[in-house]
Amino acid sequence: MARQLEETGRYRVLRQLVPRPVVPTPSPWPRDLKLGIILDTETTGLDHATHEVIEIGMVAFTYDDGRIHDVVGVFSGLREPKQPITPDITRITGITNEMVRGQVLDLDAVERLVEPADLVIAHNAKFDRPFCEKLARGFDVKPWACSVSEVDWTALGFEGTKLGYLVGQAGHFHNGHRAVDDCHALLEVLAGASRVAGVPAPFSQLVASAGRTRLRIHALGSPFHTKDVLKARGYRWSDGSGGQAKAWWRDIDEDAFDDEDTFLRDEIYGGFTGAHVQRLTACERFKV
Repeated sequence: MARQLEETGRYRVLRQLVPRPVVPTPSPWPRDLKLGIILDTETTGLDHATHEVIEIGMVAFTYDDGRIHDVVGVFSGLREPKQPITPDITRITGITNEMVRGQVLDLDAVERLVEPADLVIAHNAKFDRPFCEKLARGFDVKPWACSVSEVDWTALGFEGTKLGYLVGQAGHFHNGHRAVDDCHALLEVLAGASRVAGVPAPFSQLVASAGRTRLRIHALGSPFHTKDVLKARGYRWSDGSGGQAKAWWRDIDEDAFDDEDTFLRDEIYGGFTGAHVQRLTACERFKV
């Protein structure tokens, strides 16, 4: 019946997303096989310095050459914060104070799962990474990838980056009641084939992006009247918090540096460069 509806061209059928079963870890470990972890956190707010993790979900999987293979580990846990969960956070996350009362995360289990990982993936790594680094050991030294910013969803035919939208456009629906449910859902979205000829599949894009070094350009001392030019170029303002320089900045690929240097010399500094260049691998990206 579902196929008949789809064949009319007048209906789209969403199929329930079923998590992959956990299979035993390969032993001995194949030389060309890598371990990835998809994680999701729920927190009491947006500021990692003052707010806390109240839930973490993790799905460990094997991959090679940009292809996802088997799920080999899953972790899901709740944590009671020091301060009560506000009604707004409960509305967003579905997590109540009653659900977390007396709950403690097994951080040893979290660290054991993360320790052998070759890549940690989050759907907005800039948010999740600082919370995870504060929560447990091992996250700070791992390469991180962001499935929001490092996959060209527009080129793949999607019109948004929210996970629920991506899942629906991929032909599925899922019960996103817990963080680990979103991890399973993201795994399937990333594992999907490309829907556009000539555009690499999502996970292939993500792995390739994580393997590239980027340059963070800080336009130190840029004249005030050039702020609109910098903004139009893709620069963002940093107020100096979190240890960053107080300046306009943007991230670029290494091979784009010559063009960026020319732009800064000609359009911003009048013949000389006052920019500071910082090299960022996947191990440094998405930190505070």
